[in-house]
Amino acid sequence: MLFVIICLFVFIFGACWGSFLNCLIYRISQGNKLNRGRSFCPKCHRRLGPRDLIPIFSFIFLKRRCRYCHQKISWQYLLVEIAAGLLFVLIFWHLGFGFDLAFGIWALDLIYYWFIVSCLIVIFIYDLKHYVIPNQAIYPAIAAVIIYKIFEICNLKFVWNLEFGIWNFQPLWNSLIAGLAPALFFFLLWLISKGGWLGFGDVKLAFFMGIFLGFPNILVALFSAFLIGSATGLILIALKKKKLKSQVPFGPFLVLGTFIGLFWGQAIINWYLGLL
Repeated sequence: MLFVIICLFVFIFGACWGSFLNCLIYRISQGNKLNRGRSFCPKCHRRLGPRDLIPIFSFIFLKRRCRYCHQKISWQYLLVEIAAGLLFVLIFWHLGFGFDLAFGIWALDLIYYWFIVSCLIVIFIYDLKHYVIPNQAIYPAIAAVIIYKIFEICNLKFVWNLEFGIWNFQPLWNSLIAGLAPALFFFLLWLISKGGWLGFGDVKLAFFMGIFLGFPNILVALFSAFLIGSATGLILIALKKKKLKSQVPFGPFLVLGTFIGLFWGQAIINWYLGLL
């Protein structure tokens, strides 16, 4: 029962953070400073009051309209808040919970994964709307993973080799290789197509996925991304929403693949190996 109550509070916190991410996405698209002023309506630019900023509930009670100009509010705001809340709970569930001596390490892990989730949400929505993966999200995500890996080595796997007198950074090298391999593949696709098949932002996102997920979860993530992307493309063509040569952003599918690799990658791999 206590765990359920805590998960409810985590969901509320995640939804509130999702409201901030919506603001972040808008300000990146407008080239505004991220810390500039209070939230405002993107249509009439009126400053929003506290009752306009209650995650999920304000959207419902205002019937998807601005209180001041009565223009419709994008569904993005509601969906991002719900998605952030659910993903924060999933991360919380994924890491487990306990008040023991490892609580400090667990809390740092939680903050780290919540930060990564936040970056991925921004990438998903921004690329879906603007066909661009923002550097303001992908670079901090890459930096966070590299710093986390280094601290992981220092705290858990920092081994002094008396024979050679060097530190063992093998886990970090493995992560970098797992990132460079898909990034090189995506780079070649970008180079051959001259940016027609995918953007250079997808190359950076592939590198992030590799160093974040590692091997073999990166394989699950990439396979899932291509599978979902292909299925979505065929459905859109069948519904005549897109044509065969229409441009479709691939970043959102890579983000979905990342989540699949993170939460269910090992289970999928074990299931597949069990079939052999």
